[in-house]
Amino acid sequence: MQAIAFYMFAIVAVVAGTLVVFAKNPVHSVLWLILAFFSTAGLFVLMGAEFLAMLLMIIYVGAVAVLFLFVVMMLDIDFAELRGSVAQYLPLGLAIGVILMVELTVGFAAWTGLEQENMEPGATYGMSNAHALGSVVYTKYVYAFQASGLILLVAMIGAIVLTLRTRTGVRKQDVWEQMQRDPKTAVEMKDVRPGQSL
Repeated sequence: MQAIAFYMFAIVAVVAGTLVVFAKNPVHSVLWLILAFFSTAGLFVLMGAEFLAMLLMIIYVGAVAVLFLFVVMMLDIDFAELRGSVAQYLPLGLAIGVILMVELTVGFAAWTGLEQENMEPGATYGMSNAHALGSVVYTKYVYAFQASGLILLVAMIGAIVLTLRTRTGVRKQDVWEQMQRDPKTAVEMKDVRPGQSL
């Protein structure tokens, strides 16, 4: 059953990745990318790396791919011009693809030549993968983890400050003034007779 699941996830991931590149519509490319992420998450689960599968689903599918989808749908893309430039950059793309394939082949050949040790956290530490990763992150690398969180906080504040613009002539809500307002002066009762308007 595990072998059938592996081949199913692997074939879907390879086909979806190929269709990401060759799809003519960018929206379809993003949807194929989401399917490739789902299939890769399934492969991570089969390998016993459920934490990586969860990160892939939450961060890449839930945030990055959805952001890509919205950006692509908001852009005004000229598909005719996009298809015309494919032939112009095809030799460069093929050269980069060949280089990447050679690098991957050399890397996998070197990796299979090494003796692999059994480093499953469940077998070594008696705990799950996510539990072992959390214990290492929050004990040995706690300062690096807190520093990365501080860097992300500074980046978020910087993005907010850079995009915050003061505009003149725009009415803003003053919550304090609304809370201090007297109901007697805020509400005016009108006696409307039947058949008449205000």
